[in-house]
Amino acid sequence: MQPNLTMPAAGAMSMVNMAARQRMLSQRLALQILLAERAIAGQLEAAEASLKLFTDSHVQLMETARSVGREEGEKIADVYGRQRVGEVVQGFTQRCQRALQSLRLPPQRRGPVDDVYQGLDEVLKALNLATSVFDEISARREQRLMSELKGIVTDIQQVAKQAKIVSFNALVIAARAGDSGREFGVVAGTLSEISTEVDRLAVKGIDLVGRR
Repeated sequence: MQPNLTMPAAGAMSMVNMAARQRMLSQRLALQILLAERAIAGQLEAAEASLKLFTDSHVQLMETARSVGREEGEKIADVYGRQRVGEVVQGFTQRCQRALQSLRLPPQRRGPVDDVYQGLDEVLKALNLATSVFDEISARREQRLMSELKGIVTDIQQVAKQAKIVSFNALVIAARAGDSGREFGVVAGTLSEISTEVDRLAVKGIDLVGRR
């Protein structure tokens, strides 16, 4: 995996959600296979649907992960490669596929499906590890975003201050000009009101950023 694109913060958050969904689906899948093994009506079909969701979510998660920056991509590649999360997920998926294929056979021809349950702790541990990495990426992106927003709002506030100075000087000039400067004074007054409102909104923005 060699990510070379920049992903928005919302994308990082969606990875956290998808990783958490993987954990939930793995548990649901194991339970549905257990119920299907006990011939509970509708559970085999439900397990097959959950397996499709699980595999589709994994594919979507990997596609989204490829759109992150280099440093973040290396973290994800490490957790799915060196720390074997990808291998564990693939193994769990294959065991579930074999179990479902076996449960489609007549009872006398079925093989054991215990390895699905025995491997559940391992896959949950792996998915928890992946989720923690995605959560870290999301937190860092949000922190950078808040810092950038604060900088933008501060710049707006500086522009508003400059506009106030300009409007004040314009009002002084209009007053000295007498009647001929009346219309100019109205424009200067309007500019002062606008700059005051912009400054108020900028202060509010800084306050909101500070609450995050």
